[in-house]
Amino acid sequence: MTTPRIALTGLGLITGAGDDTEKSWSSISQGISGIKTNTLFDTTELLTEWAGMVTSEQPADLDRCYALAATAIREALRTSGLDLDTVDRDRVAVVVGSSLGAMPTLESVHRDLVREGRLDAAQAAASQLPCVGDYIAAEFDLRGPRIVLSNACAASAVALGYAAELLWKGEVDHVICGGVDPLAELSAYGFSALGALDPEPCAPMSASTGLTLGEGAGFMVLESADRAAERGARALAELGGYGLSCDGYHQTAPDPSGKGAAAAMAQALATAGLGPEDVDYVNLHGTGTPANDVSEPKAVKLLFGSDVPPASSTKSMLGHTLGAAGAVEAIVSTLAIDRGTIPPTVNTRGVPSPFGLDIVPGTGRPAELEVVASNSFAFGGNNATVVLNKPGRATRAPRRTAAVHDVVVTGVAGLAGSAGSTAELTAALAEGRPGFTDLEHVEGIGELPVGRVDVRSASRKLNPSRARRMDPLGLLAAAAVGDLYERHGKPSRAEAENTGIVFATGYGPVTSVLQFHKGVLQQGITGANPSMFANTVVNAAAGHVAMLHRYRGYTATIANGGTSSVLALQLAARVIARGAADRIMVVVADEFPEQALATQARLPGYARTAQVVPGGRSGMVLSEGAAAILLESAESAAGRGADVLASVKGFGASGESVGIGRIGRDGEAWARALRAAMAEAGTAPEEIGTVVSAASGYSLVDVAQTRALRLAGLADRPTVAPKALLGETYGSAGALGLVAALGGGAPQGTLLLSSFAYGGSYAAAVLDARS
Repeated sequence: MTTPRIALTGLGLITGAGDDTEKSWSSISQGISGIKTNTLFDTTELLTEWAGMVTSEQPADLDRCYALAATAIREALRTSGLDLDTVDRDRVAVVVGSSLGAMPTLESVHRDLVREGRLDAAQAAASQLPCVGDYIAAEFDLRGPRIVLSNACAASAVALGYAAELLWKGEVDHVICGGVDPLAELSAYGFSALGALDPEPCAPMSASTGLTLGEGAGFMVLESADRAAERGARALAELGGYGLSCDGYHQTAPDPSGKGAAAAMAQALATAGLGPEDVDYVNLHGTGTPANDVSEPKAVKLLFGSDVPPASSTKSMLGHTLGAAGAVEAIVSTLAIDRGTIPPTVNTRGVPSPFGLDIVPGTGRPAELEVVASNSFAFGGNNATVVLNKPGRATRAPRRTAAVHDVVVTGVAGLAGSAGSTAELTAALAEGRPGFTDLEHVEGIGELPVGRVDVRSASRKLNPSRARRMDPLGLLAAAAVGDLYERHGKPSRAEAENTGIVFATGYGPVTSVLQFHKGVLQQGITGANPSMFANTVVNAAAGHVAMLHRYRGYTATIANGGTSSVLALQLAARVIARGAADRIMVVVADEFPEQALATQARLPGYARTAQVVPGGRSGMVLSEGAAAILLESAESAAGRGADVLASVKGFGASGESVGIGRIGRDGEAWARALRAAMAEAGTAPEEIGTVVSAASGYSLVDVAQTRALRLAGLADRPTVAPKALLGETYGSAGALGLVAALGGGAPQGTLLLSSFAYGGSYAAAVLDARS
């Protein structure tokens, strides 16, 4: 099977170096730094006042994250020549990477709560990380699949990978893909507490005395090269391949050997059908911290040997734009190919690169570039490389972009509410016992039911020294994986090191974010706990699990509200199917501290008793939960003699432009996801044995799903509603539905998982369950 080559036809960029792509490129290519004094918030207590700050005025009534993203997307659409009114908006996907999302608004809401006791629930709900994608979809009326990825500083490089998977599979026609992060107090105080900020503008790959934070947005229009040619659009470059790996080494520091980073680069090139000898330039991660600037040159030399191409750090001019960095630097790399100029490394302070790299000091260098590798690395040992090439560039070997393997499920485990293990969960479901009978007092509302996991008990088998470094989200994730291994057996060390991890969550490490920020609000820099800050990144839980189990394979983190589980399963299955991984542990978790409950309780649809009736008007109950699902190729499972619980057959995802926090009542968009999953599986509605429903007791959701099932021809199929007893676990709901179906003894027949996310995002999966 031949998969399409992916063309980049539109670019949009806003950074400290310029308010659009041309201004940014002009500064970058000439070596003019965009790092300046940060005037967005008080920096008196921080290690530095320098930042790569965007200087153009942003709308006062819109979060800075959303404003930056909208600016870059408008430019990307304009430069691509793509008129959205002439295409099928149902087949235009939004894939975005971000580490912070609408953090400025969230910080403001939390400041009012801590200092005045006032909670603006609507604002809090509208500034969660998944809302970045929802805002973009509503602003530009995009109705295709929607995915928000959050692998910290590698987030938007991972987003480019997810976009590639969608296009290689032919699931969409166009992808609006990129990354965005604003400057925020949380990250500024956190990196300052870690001692990672340079007092002066950063000097990557030279003096290497710390990083400088930046902000900005970079977005691209991606489409097949054939489609671009048909509509007369000029391809600026092609996205040839990408590679992801995890070090499983340390919570914040990279593996000093550089092996994980080298593996990501090698995988990206292999996917693109290219080799190290084809690379003309490397856009380094190049943060300026001593740890990165030692390990990355080692990784480069491991891959390229003595013949290392020019390699520069554009963060020397832009600062570190965190989750936006991968997309921003992919755009810079695309321009380097298109304009024939290698961007420089500036501010070397007269210090030559200590590892002998040609870092192109001072100003840009004319060069004919055909292949560029762009690196992005992140907390938790997450490594990402994107390979971009000149349009039509011949490959050295066949591209590894088509499906060649069947994918199976070989392990499941889950916990939710009072059910602290898979055994307890399946027993509660069999006996009809709800897991959310605890009552907690919410100020101004009263006693409300909630499902709480006893995290200490669930994680009691963890190494205590490791457990002390983990927050509730990480402990939940680790407990689920530990339970899976107890049920299905642990892998050998070699198998573990060849295992990847895709982590997913609805809303991320809420406890760590709120506690860290509370310390800053109450005590300033002395209250900024560096070990807690390391857990505020969404992918921290994945890093902890990787360290616990020595995972070294593929890694990604999804934060997409209630569709997170199914989207994570989809990504893992796509990667395994095309041979980029043998097995991937999909881990999903969500935790809800008292502030999250207080927010949810002030929004419509919360139950006042522990009696939940899906399809009725009881309301939903919030519940903490986690699940682990082990996917692997059928060949891998057979080779190690693993029991197969189910075969993965198909996925579907869709969206609607209804706005943050909303869903459509008509079920039309939801039905599209259900139909797409069945179509890929080659399964007719009457062949579905069981629908694992997303009904939660909140009538708005339940009525929309009922209509969607009817529109998809599934109204008369047998249905189970795990949320009636497990509660609304959001991110882990889809995976827990699969655990509910398979964990107590796999049923015969075909399962369909149905999921939704507020903001109008839907995802479905079809699996063939075996006895």
